[in-house]
Amino acid sequence: MQTLKMLKGWLLKIAEGMVAAMLAAMFLTFILQIFSRYVINQPIGWTLEVCLTLWLWLVFWGCAFVVRHDEHVAFDVLYNSVQPGTRRVFALLGAAAIVIGLGISLLPTWDFIDFLKIKKSAILKIPMRTIFSIYAIFLISAIAVYAWRFISIVRHGLPEEHHEVTEILQQSSSQGDPEDKAEGDKS
Repeated sequence: MQTLKMLKGWLLKIAEGMVAAMLAAMFLTFILQIFSRYVINQPIGWTLEVCLTLWLWLVFWGCAFVVRHDEHVAFDVLYNSVQPGTRRVFALLGAAAIVIGLGISLLPTWDFIDFLKIKKSAILKIPMRTIFSIYAIFLISAIAVYAWRFISIVRHGLPEEHHEVTEILQQSSSQGDPEDKAEGDKS
């Protein structure tokens, strides 16, 4: 078990390092593009293509391997306002919907990505299948993560998410509305 946690930590560090390297490469390419265009007045065509490709890979690689479920933007007002049993049902339905939806889209998406092998990027002549393959990697990762989340919720219940928000809501409901107390003190 300890070895598995250590391996997971190493893999996360490698994935984070890849994100940092892609971000640094994109930044340096962008600076080169600005320098060549505005300082020496000789624009370099491949820099735009590299920046766009790195941005695509950066977003999907980061979402696939670095960003955790609880770090995504969530509209969870309804989720936080219901009882834990209902929250569990919501979490199970959400995870199942993601697994099913992305699972259904996986084969048609791969068919299209595979079709792109006949096209190449305009300047660097990189096969478009190579460029867009990161989306298939993202889909597989998201399906695996949410399938694991579904199984984990079934086996162990909900993880303690947004613990501080739940405490604040419970404290405010147990103390009553502060405005009501202020009005009661005035009378």
